Amino acid sequence: MKLQIARMSAAIFFATCLLSFHGATRQAQASKSAEPQSQAANAPVNVDEIIKSFTAKETEFRHALSDYAFTRDATVQTIGMGGQITGEYHRTSQFVFNDSNERFEKITFFPQPTLTEISVSQEDLEDLGGVQPFALEASKIGLYNFVYVGKERVDELDTYVFDVAPKVIPKKVSERFFQGRIWVDQQDVQIVKVKGKGVPEGNQRFPIFETYRQQVDGHYWFPVYTYSDDQLDFPKGQSVHLRMLVRYTDYKRFRSKVRITDVENQEEIQAQPTPTPVPKKP
Repeated sequence: MKLQIARMSAAIFFATCLLSFHGATRQAQASKSAEPQSQAANAPVNVDEIIKSFTAKETEFRHALSDYAFTRDATVQTIGMGGQITGEYHRTSQFVFNDSNERFEKITFFPQPTLTEISVSQEDLEDLGGVQPFALEASKIGLYNFVYVGKERVDELDTYVFDVAPKVIPKKVSERFFQGRIWVDQQDVQIVKVKGKGVPEGNQRFPIFETYRQQVDGHYWFPVYTYSDDQLDFPKGQSVHLRMLVRYTDYKRFRSKVRITDVENQEEIQAQPTPTPVPKKP
């Protein structure tokens, strides 16, 4: 895209005891019952092991995603001062495979964009969808600083929370890194939510996005929903209010045979990186 622009304590009751002894017994039992729970809640967190575990799974998930076909529906809008939509980009695509096991983007819905303040490229959609969703894989641990923030419940999941930032932000915009916050499921030790942005920006500007993942085929946690609503302030004073929604659906693990037989009637293109966002000249 070119931017101008996811678990009781049991009370023990002894009815045959004397009341006074019963009360003391219950108090002692309650104290003993609560002790291990309190200890578990305050147990030290092995941060290094958690990082090692979820980055290894990021690597696994990235490789697994290459065997899945899926549908992506992306909408990018610019918002005016009164809250009205001033322009829109809407593109729905199926990501499938050809005879050479190469992933292709088959566009199924793509009306003429009405954006005037920004333009959208393929790279932007991928970047805003999670900075190439599995940016924190094992081979890149040494490039990031991880700061453990604490524990938080997200929907029905208990998670560890980390702030993440690259140790060194490169000068080239083509070298994409993630900067923000991640939520890691305590039970399976894998990332279930991401909030942040892509860096560096250079003359471009990227909004803060929030991505949720869901479990696919009972094992892999893939992105299913990304949302952004942010004000982008460009270097020369241009400011753009951007709103974005990207949905990923219909994950299917197979490589279908796709042949391009009529390029005039079937628009089917291989996803390729394109330039990063730059503001349009007034």
